[in-house]
Amino acid sequence: MRPTYRRTMYACFTGYIVQAIVNNFVPLLFVTFQTTYQIPLSRITVLITANFILQLLVDLLSAKVIDRVGYRAAVMAAHVCAAAGLILLTVLPELLPDPFVGILLAVAVYAVGGGLIEVLVSPIIEACPTDNKEKAMSLLHSFYCWGHVGVVLLSTAFFWSVGLEHWKLLALLWAAVPIGNVFLFSRAPIYSLQEEGGAGLSLRSLFSMKLFWLFLLMMTCAGASEQAVSQWASAFAEQGLGVSKTVGDLMGPMAFALLMGTSRLIYGKYGERLNLDRFMTGSCLLCIASYFMIALVPVPMFGLLGCAVCGFSVGILWPGTFSKASAAIRGGGTAMFALLALAGDLGCSGGPTLVGVISSAVQGDLRSGILAAVGFPLLLLVLVMLSKPRRI
Repeated sequence: MRPTYRRTMYACFTGYIVQAIVNNFVPLLFVTFQTTYQIPLSRITVLITANFILQLLVDLLSAKVIDRVGYRAAVMAAHVCAAAGLILLTVLPELLPDPFVGILLAVAVYAVGGGLIEVLVSPIIEACPTDNKEKAMSLLHSFYCWGHVGVVLLSTAFFWSVGLEHWKLLALLWAAVPIGNVFLFSRAPIYSLQEEGGAGLSLRSLFSMKLFWLFLLMMTCAGASEQAVSQWASAFAEQGLGVSKTVGDLMGPMAFALLMGTSRLIYGKYGERLNLDRFMTGSCLLCIASYFMIALVPVPMFGLLGCAVCGFSVGILWPGTFSKASAAIRGGGTAMFALLALAGDLGCSGGPTLVGVISSAVQGDLRSGILAAVGFPLLLLVLVMLSKPRRI
């Protein structure tokens, strides 16, 4: 890697940390929002849905805008939105008559930033003149996991030492991360895939391929399988398992993220020696088992263990589907990866939304919601089997 592009790489890695902050900080406060602002579980669910639906819409609509303004301006604007949303989270709930509306507006602002970051960071990394782009891309995806771990660990340490009632101060501290990365991107060299001849198949060509639709459905199930547990892990640990918030956050969402990152690092380092189809099949089976462990075993420690195991099991599902699509559809290009990310975001919204809706219908029992969501890894298992090369 040329030394001049290290700053670009570091900025992209930090960009995925920002993505982890906007996706995983607010879920740590769901129970706090319920008790402080008297927001019911059904409305808390809307926060998750709005975050990922807005990111999905940004994925869909941003391509033409990015081409007009350029990658640098777009990625800097994305970080400004992420920071602004976190800052607004500390003021809007008290300024508006309905605190929920204030929280929802703040979530909407940082969701725009999160969606843009997801669209921009991967192609920026891909366009960098690195010696091993696959290794760089694998490392990039793992930084979301390490960012997730950092968000949970540092937030838990803050709540324990300073007090949960001072969560607004922590939101401002997290906002400093995207603000700092704006300045890093402002001075980093940036190329686009188009400049490297990275244009691929047209949208019409992609949508005419049955195999492409199969991979879109796989990405939807992968996103849903991951976020159905991840987004509710903190609230589930506090309410469903009856453990303290500190124990719940450390053993639930942080263990989930740590093992998810470990899974991605294992495949990134030893991927050439591993059979991807077998790895994904085993991961789907492990994911199904973890869902049943969370939902059906009434022992708190087994529920927390299930959250951690689920993190390891879903680690390969998202990047693995990208790899399978890239190998099966030659020349898919940027459009293919953008649409796959769009499908993944649809799953990231649908999975936790289903958990919230089902849980609300049965008096807030999150176990029932998670049990209903086991259909996502079950369907993904079938799709992985259908996508094996010999069956295509």
